[in-house]
Parts: sequence; structure tokens; C-alpha cells
Amino acid sequence: MTTRADPRLDLSCETSGLQPRPPGTFEVLAQEPGSPARAGRLWTAHGPIDTPCFMPVGTYGAVKGLDADDLREVGAQIILGNSYHLGHRPGSARVAALGGLHRMMAWDRPILTDSGGFQVFSLRGLQKIDDAGVSYQTHFDGSRHRMTPESVLATQAALGSDICMILDHCPPADAAPALIRAAVDRSTRWAEEAARRRGEILQPGQLCFGIVQGGTDVALRREHLKALADLPFEGLALGGLSVGEPIPEMHATMAAIGPEMPANRPRYVMGIGTPHDLLAAVSSGIDMFDCVMPTRHARNGQLFTFSGRLNIRQSRFRDDDAPIDAACRCRCCARYSRAYLRHLHEQNEPLYGRLATIHNLYFYQQWVGALRRALRSGRFEALRGEFSSIISKVYADAGAADGNVDEGAGAVHSAPEPA
Repeated sequence: MTTRADPRLDLSCETSGLQPRPPGTFEVLAQEPGSPARAGRLWTAHGPIDTPCFMPVGTYGAVKGLDADDLREVGAQIILGNSYHLGHRPGSARVAALGGLHRMMAWDRPILTDSGGFQVFSLRGLQKIDDAGVSYQTHFDGSRHRMTPESVLATQAALGSDICMILDHCPPADAAPALIRAAVDRSTRWAEEAARRRGEILQPGQLCFGIVQGGTDVALRREHLKALADLPFEGLALGGLSVGEPIPEMHATMAAIGPEMPANRPRYVMGIGTPHDLLAAVSSGIDMFDCVMPTRHARNGQLFTFSGRLNIRQSRFRDDDAPIDAACRCRCCARYSRAYLRHLHEQNEPLYGRLATIHNLYFYQQWVGALRRALRSGRFEALRGEFSSIISKVYADAGAADGNVDEGAGAVHSAPEPA
């Protein structure tokens, strides 16, 4: 790939000056000819979200090490919180008494919260599932609790989330077909109950998304999608992906089901992923996605660039006075060297995690923003072809982020050109 002139773009929201529209309004602004890929805009009670969009994960009501100003600076339009964790610590009633999650965080943009079901189903041996919900012991202190379709909505209502995810049963990737079928049937019943009760539980303006399960069984996914499509949800998500299944199967599932999800509502894939996963998702018509990868891997020394991964732990960076990426405009790259970052990481200095997280999230927002702008200008296929040689090659598998910088990364490649 040839090096381009620096096209780094403003990562602020692209929605200034728009007339507000009711929460739940979704507009398809551009559709790639002959492709499911599209750009859109979803309106929430805290403003619009331009799609495709990537949501940084703030499990406990904070993206680790960053404050609201940092998140705006890297281009985050919406962040994700975890209602299981927040519902227990500090507790949804306490959050509500303090003015809601937005006020606590000093974050005036949208927040999506998941149901917490994934965390509960991960507590193998500490939970018991029945058709009405899940009884479980927390991993915090072993205290016993009950989770139902109604209770997870009540928790999110108290948190003040803009987008509330329903309770679903997410089985592991290696689950037997009979268990996956049972999880789909149970998730359907819970979705129907959530749809029936949401009006009396959620606050005005809070949106609610359903979740399609079925593993990598495309026929079962289609069956579940059909069961949920007519329920009164403002959006639908694909859950139960990126939970251990082979990456090609995950991408094939998105490619098969994404285009069949209702076109007039936002489509969300939960818990993905690598830059390559995001490209595959957008190519499948997906609008929203989230993952801990850019933040977690930043703390573990893995830094993302358009030329590949950089492992700051390597000794060869000890005396390297260059920034992570010479073309990057993030605060970290503008001020600090690889040598300094390596030193901070080696000394377990908290500043390292802050700077590295700023860089990785800036990279993610820049990549998704480039896809969004390319869709709006009719250049998506051209951009995908231009960057697949690096994005798909270097970030193709889930374990890639543990590797080293790509050998071709000595000359830093610029980000996608403005569309």
C-alpha cells in the first residue's frame, strides 16, 4: 500500500445544526448500491447517533481511565454500560437518586446498557435458569438475586439509559444444538414479556432493543428473527456472537442475517470486535457494535494503527522517539513517544493506560468514521478494497491483537482519505 497524504479527519459528531426528532426515529441516509452496507442516523433522548458507529464499553459507568471530555475528544457518540454491574454496584436505586447515569458521568450523549444476562449466564454453577428468569449468586459476594425480563428493564429505567437491551439467554459457542434451541425458545418468551411490559416500566423516551439468538445456525437465527421482528422494539441486535465460535462462521452468520433484519430499524451486533470484524459487520448492513478490545488491549500494551499492531512491551521501543503513529492526530501521538509509553507501561504507571486508551479509541472511531463517510459518498466498495489488504490481513483473527506490529508497518500508512 502506498503512503497517502495525511487525511485525518475531525472525529466530532456529524450532527450539529439538525432539528431534533423523536427518540427512536431511524433514518437511512445512504445505501451502498448492490450491498447491504448503509449509513444512517438514530435519534435518542440525548441526541442523534450517526451510523455505523462503535460504542466504547464503560462497564461500571466509566471507560477505564477516561472522563467525558476524553470520550468526546476521541469521537465517541454513545457509550455502553453494564446493568448487571451497575445494578449491584453502586445499585440502580442509588444511581437514580443521584440523577441518573448521565449526570453521574457528566456525559450528555447517549448511553446503551445491556441487560446483564450475559454476565449472569457466565456464572456457571452460580445460576439456575427457568422459563420465567434466572436465579443467581453474584461473583462479588455470593448474595442471591433474581433476574427477569421485567427486572432488567426496571434496572435500566432507573439508570436512565437511552437504549435498553432485553433479557435473553446467551449459550456458549460450544453448546449442544438442543441447548441452543432451548435458549432461542426461552429468549422468545422473554422478548414477548419485555415487549408487553416495557410501556409500564421504561421512562418516556427510553428505547428498547430485542436480541436475536441462535448461535451460528443460520436457519435457527432466521426463525428467531421472524419471531421478534413484529414485536415493538426500536431496534434489533444479534447476540451470542464472538463467544468462541470460529471467526469465519461469525462473519458468515452476520452476512446471512444482517441484511434480513428490518431495514427501518437499527441493527446491532453485540460484543465485536477487531477492525476486521467491524468491516465485516458494516458490509453485512450492521449499524452498531461494541467491544472491550480497544480499551483492554491498550492496557495490555497492544496499540492499533492502519499499518498493523504495535506491541509497546517490545524492547526495541525502549529508545524509540517516534509516536505510535506519525500520522495520527490523537493527543497521545501528538505529544508522546513510543519510548515514553514503553517506560510508563513497564512501571505500571496509570498514565500509560489513559494515553494508550485514548489512542486506540481514536483509531477505532477513525476507522468507523471513514466507513460512514465512504457510505455517504458512494465510495464504500472502493474504500473496502483499498484497505482490506491491511485491515483484513492484520486484524483478521481474534488472537491477532496479541501479536506484534506488522512487518510492513515501518512506514506508517495514513488513514482513509476523506470521502
